[in-house]
Amino acid sequence: MATPRGAPPMPSNTAAWFIKGHPTLNVAPAPYTQPRTGEIVVHTRAIAINPVDWLIPHIGRFAYPWLKSPAVLGFDLAGEVVEVGPGVTRFHVGDRVLSLAVGTEKTRNTPAEGAFQAYAVVLERLTSPLPDHLSYEQAAVLPLALSTAACGLFQTDQLALQHPSATPVPTGQTLLIWGGSTSVGSNAIQLAVAAGYEVITTASPHNFEYVRTLGASQVFDYRSGTVVPDLIAALQGKTLAGALSIASGSAAACMDVLRACEGRKFLSLASTPISFEPLAQQPHSPLLLPRLMGQMLGATAVLQLKARRAGIRTKSIWGGSLMNDEVGPLVFETFLPSALAERRYVTAPDPEVIGHGLQAIQQGIERQQRGVSARKIVVSH
Repeated sequence: MATPRGAPPMPSNTAAWFIKGHPTLNVAPAPYTQPRTGEIVVHTRAIAINPVDWLIPHIGRFAYPWLKSPAVLGFDLAGEVVEVGPGVTRFHVGDRVLSLAVGTEKTRNTPAEGAFQAYAVVLERLTSPLPDHLSYEQAAVLPLALSTAACGLFQTDQLALQHPSATPVPTGQTLLIWGGSTSVGSNAIQLAVAAGYEVITTASPHNFEYVRTLGASQVFDYRSGTVVPDLIAALQGKTLAGALSIASGSAAACMDVLRACEGRKFLSLASTPISFEPLAQQPHSPLLLPRLMGQMLGATAVLQLKARRAGIRTKSIWGGSLMNDEVGPLVFETFLPSALAERRYVTAPDPEVIGHGLQAIQQGIERQQRGVSARKIVVSH
């Protein structure tokens, strides 16, 4: 669209492009896209890297078969509003914000809405104002992990927990979160506590104090040979609100705990039953991906059979699905703005800034592939 006479020229945009069949991102010019109704344009100042960002090039044809190529990936961004679309009332040019970018979602599927670029189009309902005491780098760790945790906890076909608030009413129920020091776990703990639930979680011993500071009442070493009986003992006399399984391969252990304890027999799944980390170590092995996909299908079938026998309901989480229901506005409009401003909610885990500029995103992806603990890889821009 041509710039109207007398209007300031549209900014020059650049993106880190993903092209199917290419192992690395290509930084190149990108169109500047003006916002439509309910959309805003954000000048990205910090971008975070998620495991899905390096997995899409490997398993995208299975998990994201609709994704057009070339594409702009990325879910997590923080920056400044530079343009607002029709009907947008919560934000104005110059506002500092964090937002969940949904350009890879099936119903969006557009490079204009990916996070890995200088000027990204985002949805107003998935955007939250950023208070002055938080840096862009701190804010960028939140969007996808927060959204994934919120979907698992609050969607009506997931755990359907009571909603978080500034003054939570204790429910008298306990939530099991397996993988409390992960990005999703760090947010799930805070959200569940803000909704009035006690949280018992798992982590590595060096992260015990970290998850306690987020609100967990008890934490257990997930590597311990007695972790399942230890959790069952800790939950005696308590009523479970269900369980959230985050770490790969943890679903079966969660089922063992749910089966032995009182309360709701529901397991919300934030990860696959097997890890795809071998793809990072052997990216050029032609037989590895088919073998892993076969293992995943087999492990999924075993888990489904175990769940049916134990009377446990399970459902996988899709982190971007809150853009289509009440959970998106609940998190980004109702809860998060005041929770951040009043310091009732912390941006966790801490950012590990890997570099500056879009060229550093590939480096960040490779750093994320090697694994991080209680940290999130961030690129400033």
